[in-house]
Amino acid sequence: GGWIRYAKQMESAGASALELNVYYLSTEVNVTSARLEQNYYELVSAVRETISIPLSVKIGPFFSSLPNFAKGLVDAGANGLVLFNRFLQPDLDVERMVIDPRLELSQRVETRLPMRWIAILDPQLDISLAANSGIHSANDIFKLLLVGADVVMMTSALLKFGAQHLKKVDEDLREWCVQREYRSIDQLRGSMSRANCPDASALERGNYMKALQSYTA
Repeated sequence: GGWIRYAKQMESAGASALELNVYYLSTEVNVTSARLEQNYYELVSAVRETISIPLSVKIGPFFSSLPNFAKGLVDAGANGLVLFNRFLQPDLDVERMVIDPRLELSQRVETRLPMRWIAILDPQLDISLAANSGIHSANDIFKLLLVGADVVMMTSALLKFGAQHLKKVDEDLREWCVQREYRSIDQLRGSMSRANCPDASALERGNYMKALQSYTA
């Protein structure tokens, strides 16, 4: 199919790596989660057999057992995962009575979802993990590196502030590392993953009541 053909063409054109941006939207009650996940595995396996360059898969967060699904992708041939695909959430225009496919830029709070799951997956999977969604500043990048991200992806901030924003982010990153006496990114990467953070339960559902009790307006 098209996935296989284009993957082969990209490798032939000189691509050093390939990312599959896959999104199967299940709208039928008879399609099981296992069948849906199998679609991903079969696609990754087919592309993996076609190319020899590193292969990453961009996925969404909506899987019943994300760690198991992630492992299945690795077993199928993925070398990396991008967490997460930020799906278009259409709105409804009640005046015109039509679906409004409005695009909203990401917000910084959205980094919490990939941050949590990278922290959980990093100690368990020997692959490259990329963070996506809500990354606007050097501070956002620090957090994601600390939980184990190998790569961070920034788009909304560049659309909002322009390409020159990268210079400020780079300067802030360097200053932060100097102030804390980090000699390299590798030195800090993963130091707050689920395997290394002082309180791993803070990444889990059990911490929900504690968060509610400590809430202040």
